Amino acid sequence: MIELRNLRASAGKKQILKGISYHFQKGKVYAIMGPNGSGKSTLTHVIMGNPEYKLDPASHIMLSGKDISNLSADERAKSGIFLSFQSPLSLAGVKVHQVIQMALAGQKDPLSMRQEIRKVAEELKIPEELLQRSLNEGASGGEKKKLEVLQAAVLDRNIQIYDEVDTGVDVDSLKTIAQYLNTHREGKTYIVITHYNRILEYLAPDEVLVMKDGQIVKTGNAGLAKIIEKEGYEQGSKI
Repeated sequence: MIELRNLRASAGKKQILKGISYHFQKGKVYAIMGPNGSGKSTLTHVIMGNPEYKLDPASHIMLSGKDISNLSADERAKSGIFLSFQSPLSLAGVKVHQVIQMALAGQKDPLSMRQEIRKVAEELKIPEELLQRSLNEGASGGEKKKLEVLQAAVLDRNIQIYDEVDTGVDVDSLKTIAQYLNTHREGKTYIVITHYNRILEYLAPDEVLVMKDGQIVKTGNAGLAKIIEKEGYEQGSKI
């Protein structure tokens, strides 16, 4: 569904991504691991079209066969890509349904949209009172990450990228998020960036990608994550 072709990207004079090629398929869950500074978060921002990063002219990002390399972040979002925040922001005076409504720009009936929000919230075990507050106001780390999953679900984004969704999240919330993603993977592509194997114990990724120095140096199944947890990135990526 989304294909990266020779992805090279830089921030200022520093090249960060150094020729990444990979095809993420529909209906699958991918985990991207790697040490700090390996380029994981940069990769997500480049896919999303963050203008802070410059893409090499010979690099291409293909979405369902269409080259989106020159589209803005807003245009890519409308094309079906969602990127979560590592640290979700709070928005005073703005509720979650208002954020979704603005993003949809009238594409869904407000009543049916709210019904869908409540349905997804119930699956994610998000309390009703949290939906009535300003976005992320008084929310725990786990609740903030759940609200991001809710937004991506109701917005019906086909490519959902979660950057460190397990950071600051308790085990119960982690299980709930993983269960939701596992249940609803059909027709979607989930890309999860993580430092740890913890979420992968519940998420069951179809493929694990290991990044180092701006490149994908190893791919494998969920077992690769367990090897890395035991051996470390240096040894695990050589196996």
